[in-house]
Amino acid sequence: MDKLKIAFVTPGTFPLPSPNSSSVERVVEKTVPLLVPHVEAHIYGRISRSLGKRGQVGGAAIERFPAASKQRYIQCVRRSVSKLRPDVLQIENRPRYVLKLKQSQPNRSVWLSLHSNTFIRERAIPVQTLARCFHAADRIIVNSEFLREDAARRVPQCANKLRVVYPGVDVERFPSQYSAAGAMLRAELRTKRKWLGRSVVLFMGRLQEIKGVHHLLKLMPQLIQAHPSVLLVIVGGAFYGSRRTTPYVRKLHRLGHKMKGHVTFVPYVPYSEVPSWFLAADVAVVPSGSREAFGLVNVEAMACGLPVVATRAGGMKEIIEHGVTGYMVDPEHVVPELRARLLELLCDDRLRQEMGRQSRIRVEQHFTWQHSANRWLQLLSEPL
Repeated sequence: MDKLKIAFVTPGTFPLPSPNSSSVERVVEKTVPLLVPHVEAHIYGRISRSLGKRGQVGGAAIERFPAASKQRYIQCVRRSVSKLRPDVLQIENRPRYVLKLKQSQPNRSVWLSLHSNTFIRERAIPVQTLARCFHAADRIIVNSEFLREDAARRVPQCANKLRVVYPGVDVERFPSQYSAAGAMLRAELRTKRKWLGRSVVLFMGRLQEIKGVHHLLKLMPQLIQAHPSVLLVIVGGAFYGSRRTTPYVRKLHRLGHKMKGHVTFVPYVPYSEVPSWFLAADVAVVPSGSREAFGLVNVEAMACGLPVVATRAGGMKEIIEHGVTGYMVDPEHVVPELRARLLELLCDDRLRQEMGRQSRIRVEQHFTWQHSANRWLQLLSEPL
């Protein structure tokens, strides 16, 4: 029996594979190759100077097009899809693409995969247009129960189409600090970075106000006073793959400069280097706002054996077990609660280590890319 032919249409914003892509391309890059034993997979994406028009990732064929404009990009995709004639066409995080491709492929099964609520908010798309997109889609995949509820609230008539597929993490690339190899690498990294004797709190992500980094800098003076060995390491920039700054980033740097020796900024790092930063830290902190649909950094930190302190917001409530793998804090009282929970973990080695071990176990049981692929395949077998 021939395998079903599945096409995945990325937004066309970043090439794939790429060390500087967003989480949307990363989910596709990590999940789709695990589907290859069961389906014939094709990926559409953006061309770049270092990547040719055609290629492969883990056995999945990639076809790349210029993306000078979204209109030109989707036209190229539409022509290729007409030739490929896939059984299922999955659009990644761009609802408007559903209408454009469904028009040319009216008999094709079209799925929409949402990675955030960025492109379903009213400021991005009128409610009536979003409803048309949702009605045109045969199935809508979301990455958390939070996002499922949000999407269902916006277009209640299509709530029955929504299904959750959690993203994951590569547990081989993100080793636990409690494994023999992880412990050895952690010791090397901490020595190299001169972190011996320091209690390292790590933020990893984009430096945008919604990510809440300013909360961390606000709580630091009192945390330093109570725990003088603390070091806050902020890894990331305002944009993917770029060191361009913004007024917000410059404000963060001014605040951090007042706490030399206790606050360190590390510019955007390629994805290949991300595991080393989590592995060498003691606690991860994710003070994001209410719109965080999932947050891959949570499971990446947990895979490395870190407890995570995060705001009780968005899809993060579905990842972190409060009091088991870390702590959730009230978004209305984020600064005092974050400070208290961080101090608790930094002062109690046994608690921090136990939570770190439980974090790794939870990831292995629920949040690997293989879990994501298995759930997707389950949806493929379900009737529409």
